[in-house]
Amino acid sequence: MSKLPVFDPQQVPVFRVDDHLGAVPAHHLTPEALQARFAHPPLWQPELVRERKFMDRSPAQAAVLLGVVMRDEPTVLLTQRPAHMTTHPGQIAFAGGKCDEGDVDVVATALREAQEEVGLDAHHVQVLGTLPEYITGSAFHVTPVVALISPNVTLRLNAHEVTAAFEVPLAFLMNPAHHRWHRHVHEGQSREWLSMPYQDGEQLRFVWGATAGMLRNFYRFLRA
Repeated sequence: MSKLPVFDPQQVPVFRVDDHLGAVPAHHLTPEALQARFAHPPLWQPELVRERKFMDRSPAQAAVLLGVVMRDEPTVLLTQRPAHMTTHPGQIAFAGGKCDEGDVDVVATALREAQEEVGLDAHHVQVLGTLPEYITGSAFHVTPVVALISPNVTLRLNAHEVTAAFEVPLAFLMNPAHHRWHRHVHEGQSREWLSMPYQDGEQLRFVWGATAGMLRNFYRFLRA
């Protein structure tokens, strides 16, 4: 099995910041505007669809919940993976995981995983639609399920699945001035990825990799 070399992504140099691109306007980030966008989607293409492979394994279908919490200023619900996880340990991620045989579709997977990981009951969630599949370097074929989440929900974390759940303002994530490109070279092979680091009080939330890639596609969808 091939393996991604051990490195600290926060220490990898930034070679570009996309502050030349326009942010998604605030009035396009309201629940009503998001509902309208998915009801009548534009013609568009995802920017990021596949990472450089770093793990030799059979492909696995997965789904994540890209959940927008309906606050006065909408936020995105994210989690931190425990360090003991076999894939993507310690990384910031959406609630989600591998599809089970009993799941009717990817929406069912995302809702089930969100309930298992953070105790998010489905009646607090309004699914809007899906974004195109994103293939990780660990061979997961991930479908982001975009949904609105009630701000009144009380989460119950599964400590085996997540170490923390937190929210990042949607406007921050949909502003390319916060989209930073990194490049890591190992044994002559180059790997590039995005990060969207967010200072949450005294805690730096280093959003990067697949999670940042799917958020970038969400940005492209909303700007199309």
